[in-house]
Amino acid sequence: MTMAETENITRQLERLFEKWSGRPPRSVIPLPASGSYRQYYRIRGEEGSVMGMYNGDLKENDSFVAIGEQLRQAGCNVPLILASEPEKGLYLETDLGDMTLLDYLKTVREEENGLLKTLDIYKRVIDCMPALQVEGGRGADYSRCHPRAEFDAQSMMWDMNYFKYCLLKPLKIRFHEQDLETDFRLILEHLLEAPRDHFMYRDFQSRNIMLHEGKLFFIDFQGGRKGPLQYDLASLLYEAKTHLGEDIREQLLGYYLEVFEKRYPWFSRKQFLSRYYGFVYLRLMQAMGAYGFRGFTEHKPLFLESLPYAAGILNALLVSHPLPLPLTCLPDSAAQLSALYPERHRQAQGDRLTVTVCSFSYRSGIPVDGSGHGGGFVFDCRALTNPGRLDEFAALTGKDKAVADFLGDRDDMKSFMKYSFKLVEQAVGVYQLRRFSSLMVCFGCTGGRHRSVYVADRLAEFLAENYDVDVVVRHTEIDKNPPGA
Repeated sequence: MTMAETENITRQLERLFEKWSGRPPRSVIPLPASGSYRQYYRIRGEEGSVMGMYNGDLKENDSFVAIGEQLRQAGCNVPLILASEPEKGLYLETDLGDMTLLDYLKTVREEENGLLKTLDIYKRVIDCMPALQVEGGRGADYSRCHPRAEFDAQSMMWDMNYFKYCLLKPLKIRFHEQDLETDFRLILEHLLEAPRDHFMYRDFQSRNIMLHEGKLFFIDFQGGRKGPLQYDLASLLYEAKTHLGEDIREQLLGYYLEVFEKRYPWFSRKQFLSRYYGFVYLRLMQAMGAYGFRGFTEHKPLFLESLPYAAGILNALLVSHPLPLPLTCLPDSAAQLSALYPERHRQAQGDRLTVTVCSFSYRSGIPVDGSGHGGGFVFDCRALTNPGRLDEFAALTGKDKAVADFLGDRDDMKSFMKYSFKLVEQAVGVYQLRRFSSLMVCFGCTGGRHRSVYVADRLAEFLAENYDVDVVVRHTEIDKNPPGA
């Protein structure tokens, strides 16, 4: 999306917000791009904030609205649409904050009782799944689902071909085309025997589950359709980014079975398990195809970070939970994938990248990289509007809300952050794949207290929210001369 297009969407969201609230917004801040093509904005007004969303795919938007209403009627916590201009692809919805399930897992991982907290939060999610999958599907108008009304044979083949064309071929994995196609057909026939008469969320993963005011909320369900129960549990428990151990997955699988057996007399543990691991394979192939497409085709290295973990999971599954099928090609392809990423690439802890983000004054000079590696980035903020020249901001810093609000509304600042962050993103993704341990990013301005401080803090927040890295922030001028000192 071009800068002009982004500015046009911002203006339209400002008008929609003013029409809804009766007052113009104080700020409209674009949020970091995710795996979808939807654009999200946090819009702040006098009485709080809401989320603005733009998506040019109007059919997908219609699916989002229809599914959201269906899930809400079933008692599920989903975002409430506050205002919309559907013909333009614009919506306002409730702001559920920034704490995703993935973020929560990162915060508790190192705590003494981190394992218990992990199990507890996943059990809370599973407790919500009957309403999502069963009640949420009763009376649903699946004709409004996009791009398919049902997770059928066509949908499953799309997922497996995604894996083949967007991952195996770009990585030059050796396989016999017909043999792999035969394996896909065997898996397809196996999975089509499972009942597919409930609501399937599709992307039931940690980034689409929010923790807000002590409750769980569910977002980005516009890809949902009629389908099997097993797929969503596979999506939840075998997500590469969460680094769940197989023992935890087995415990949570058992908990899911208990919840559904107690609630629904028709639920069959034996029937569910007979096809469960087949859907785990399918979901892993779909996810790995997505990593390949986003990483290799769209040049978004963030998505390649999970590839080593997913490859290891798939290879291990072929040993621990082989399908009752005469597969001849997929096991070798998985082994080749796993061999590309030795075990040291799959360590959830240790060998982590540390990104040091600094603000500085050009009067004092560019900070020295103490890691011994050198390199990194130095961005010059002196071409940006300087709030330090205004009397009301002179004694403040980029950490103060008044200065942050002023800079956050500036078009030159938005453009500067967009392009500088994109360069840093590219480096972070590659550095992680190559197991580098250190990257330094510096922002300089005249005094080192306003523009550079603001941008450094925004980059640190962006990296912490979107990458599994350690972030260290240094404000060299403020550290030497704190405000009021």
